Amino acid sequence: MGGGELCSRFGTTRVCENLNDYISGSMIGKYFKLQARKTCFTTELRAATATFLTMVYIITVNATILSDSGGTCTVSDCTPPFNQTSPAEAVTPPDCMFKPNTGYEQCVSNVKNDLIVATALSSMIGSLAMGVFANLPLALAPGMGPNAYLAYNLVGFHGSGSVSYETAMAIVLVESCVFLAIAVFGLRAKVARFIPRSVRLASAVGIGHFIAFVGLQGNQGVGLVGPDPDTLVTLAACTRKDSITGACTHGIMQSPTFWLGFVGFLITCYGLMKDVKGSMISGILVVTLISWFRHTSVTIFPDTPLGNSRYQYFKKVVDFHKPESTLGAISFTNFNRSEVWVALFTLLYVDILATTGTLYTMAELGGFSDEKGGFQGEYIAYMVDAGTSIVGSTLGVSPIATYIESSAGIREGGRTGLTAIFVGFYFLLSIFFIPLFSSVPPWAIGPSLVIVGALMMKVIKDIDWNNIKEGVPAFVTILIMPLTYSISNGIIGGIGMYIALNLCDYGVGLFKWLIKMKKMVSNEHNQVSATVAADRIVEVL
Repeated sequence: MGGGELCSRFGTTRVCENLNDYISGSMIGKYFKLQARKTCFTTELRAATATFLTMVYIITVNATILSDSGGTCTVSDCTPPFNQTSPAEAVTPPDCMFKPNTGYEQCVSNVKNDLIVATALSSMIGSLAMGVFANLPLALAPGMGPNAYLAYNLVGFHGSGSVSYETAMAIVLVESCVFLAIAVFGLRAKVARFIPRSVRLASAVGIGHFIAFVGLQGNQGVGLVGPDPDTLVTLAACTRKDSITGACTHGIMQSPTFWLGFVGFLITCYGLMKDVKGSMISGILVVTLISWFRHTSVTIFPDTPLGNSRYQYFKKVVDFHKPESTLGAISFTNFNRSEVWVALFTLLYVDILATTGTLYTMAELGGFSDEKGGFQGEYIAYMVDAGTSIVGSTLGVSPIATYIESSAGIREGGRTGLTAIFVGFYFLLSIFFIPLFSSVPPWAIGPSLVIVGALMMKVIKDIDWNNIKEGVPAFVTILIMPLTYSISNGIIGGIGMYIALNLCDYGVGLFKWLIKMKKMVSNEHNQVSATVAADRIVEVL
């Protein structure tokens, strides 16, 4: 039934056929409808392997993005200046979070380890639930886009935003509960229609630009672009930077880590060109392996106290790390601020549209759709997505989403929930290799963010650019997101422009109608006056 390819590689075709026949006829096979969907156990396993390899990058990428916010770290975690010896003198400057500081960097490193575990754990729970309850071959993980919005817009880089990390997790919790209620009552499609189609399509493109821009920066990516006092951003990839402003001081386009990251970018792009499974992880893997060698210009373990500490943890290879700082980090303090409600709307909007689009695309690809466009397990799938986001918020991660990378498994023949269950078990195994996942450098992750941004450009062709009323709001949405470093600003700007243009259109139409009505009334008045005058003349005669 399609599992022979996997078995023939190991010379165990007969054994696999017997295994497939046995499982297909068992209670497990009947529950997951293996025969009805024309698949088998080994095919589902192969599909799960393909899906996991294409999305395993999210474990490190998501943790890196969210840890850029500083997580639960504060000024109190900073190491006081060395010239302050007594406790009374140990006053930590408030800007220590934005400068090299051993104490704060160690705290962020611990938060990143917690987030790696939280990402893998929430992905495992979501994938298992999707497989068991919805019986669909779809894998779940923290979504790209919402994680960047949460880290850079809400909490801000190292806590420089308008809300704390704990409040941001409370927003995710509330948003997920609202999404669950919408899914339970079947209101998802109606809510999605409130947003103009052009803005919906442009949001995906704008988020792609935003994610790619993050991947091009120094702290989160390859460092190709950097700050400039005159032009705001400029070409960077330099060997030395100003410790305060981050601007280049020497060696533009001479950074060894940038060029290593560029090699990883080419490897990933070539793999995607040739439709090689696991292309996203291959580029990350090559760059990371090279960066693990110490005493080189591209090492992730420099000869510093923090570098030495990271290297000692890395050498453990296998270790179970219990998440502590992010587990249950939820606070409803300052929940009455306007920024909170804007964030709540933005995350809900992105969640609904992303989930709807991905589920319908995967259903079409897998042949699950019926004549009306629905598919079996649709109702449960939305509730699983929302329910997993609730669990994810308690672990400290951004909203969970169904991943488009599930298409890799579907192309390999995955048709049932067994594929998602196997993906869940893969994520479970990854939890025990945290020292390796926590040692992936930013210049290995940046290229994958740029490629994710490029892949999100596809929907731009569906926007009606010939219609100004549709094209301009879409353009505003796309433009504002990366330039203001805010997804919510782009959405608000696009919707606002759409409303303004339509109001102008309706206003002009109303004005023309009033002018027309005035002429009609005037003509009728003249006709009545003429009739009255004629009647008087007749009376006089």
